[in-house]
Amino acid sequence: MDNTIKKRWISLYVENQVGVLSKISGLFSGKSYNLDSLTVGTTEDPTVSRMTIATVSDDETFEQIKKQLNRLVEVIKVIDFTDIFVRMKEILYVKVRKLSREDKVELHQIAETYKARVIDRGPDSLLLEFVQTATKNDAVIKLIKEEFTDIEVVRGGSVGIESISMMER
Repeated sequence: MDNTIKKRWISLYVENQVGVLSKISGLFSGKSYNLDSLTVGTTEDPTVSRMTIATVSDDETFEQIKKQLNRLVEVIKVIDFTDIFVRMKEILYVKVRKLSREDKVELHQIAETYKARVIDRGPDSLLLEFVQTATKNDAVIKLIKEEFTDIEVVRGGSVGIESISMMER
């Protein structure tokens, strides 16, 4: 087994019941596993929810995580997304305040480059919405932090689905 620490993704189908999210996040905290992000929402079946979990671990720890998740009664199916082709995106909101007219023009150019939408604006501020990979969101946050001083960032965790074709993340 590889002892390399790397980012890994798991998708879970779980029973849509009170306490399931708490039980799964509790498993991570109780075993001191790093939970990088976790998203959950109902599926086409209202009795089933789907979770997408990102974690950072080595192979041995990751295998333990999957085994322990599979043991939970409420878990219907565990899918390892780490080495398969998936479509994965996360939502990112960036609010930038105290902008000059020139700053707004620059921020609009950044938004266009990264395919963001300007979803709200004020006399000296803009609110941008990005829906892209976590890696691209990391890059845009870094860029905006370098260019502007008064920013607020809110990120949702990634959601993913197995790709129909051989497209990468």
